[in-house]
Amino acid sequence: MLVDSHCHLNYEGLVEDQTGVLTRARAAGVGTMLNISTREREWAQIIGTAEREHDVWASVGIHPHEADAHAHVDTAKLVAMASHPRVIAIGETGLDYYYDHSDRTRQQISFRAHIAAARETGLPLIVHTRDAEDDTAAILREEMEEGAYTGVIHCFTASGAFADIALELGLFISISGIVTFKNAKALQETAARIPAGRLLVETDSPFLAPVPHRGRPCEPAFVADTARFLANLRGESFESLAETTTRNFFALFGKSAPVAS
Repeated sequence: MLVDSHCHLNYEGLVEDQTGVLTRARAAGVGTMLNISTREREWAQIIGTAEREHDVWASVGIHPHEADAHAHVDTAKLVAMASHPRVIAIGETGLDYYYDHSDRTRQQISFRAHIAAARETGLPLIVHTRDAEDDTAAILREEMEEGAYTGVIHCFTASGAFADIALELGLFISISGIVTFKNAKALQETAARIPAGRLLVETDSPFLAPVPHRGRPCEPAFVADTARFLANLRGESFESLAETTTRNFFALFGKSAPVAS
């Protein structure tokens, strides 16, 4: 069994054929999917999908792109929504200085509010970071000193040095289809050395389809292609990597539970 630890089932490109997307994922051996929110208006729909589908879970959070428009979403609001039995994570949240769709200070305030919610609820934090390694690392470290929390750096594309910081802080690292790209040599080197007990796989679908699906909308079934590539990169069997990353998912997202086949 595989887990897609980060997908957007309610985004354009998947939602139009959500039933087919889920059927294909299950046929590919994907037994669990974590459906990620990025805006408040998505929360009800994303939780609704998790309520309907036995193998889909939900997160609540505000993407850094949306921080300016969600100044009202504070720790208390996140904590309240996280009480839903199908919500197992806080995020995605973090910093994105590549696009700067939101003010950087506002992104940082939102990020810290999400960390506080993760700490209060005990749910893992799902971290997005792009072109913001130094500030992301500083905030993660500062907040860890204020009180422990768990989490994952999703769709990891940062430097090996940042990976070391995340691992030092006890966080997990999730690898997406980007690792299969020809120009991802640095990422491949990092992915090859991530400790087995801290590794997850994801699609971030409908984005970033792995080889051999480039140019198509990504979907959770494709996590199998990423897992096969990653297993080969690390010199292990596909079955072993699938088992390890599945076990890691349920260890990190402890509010979830394996679904009987």
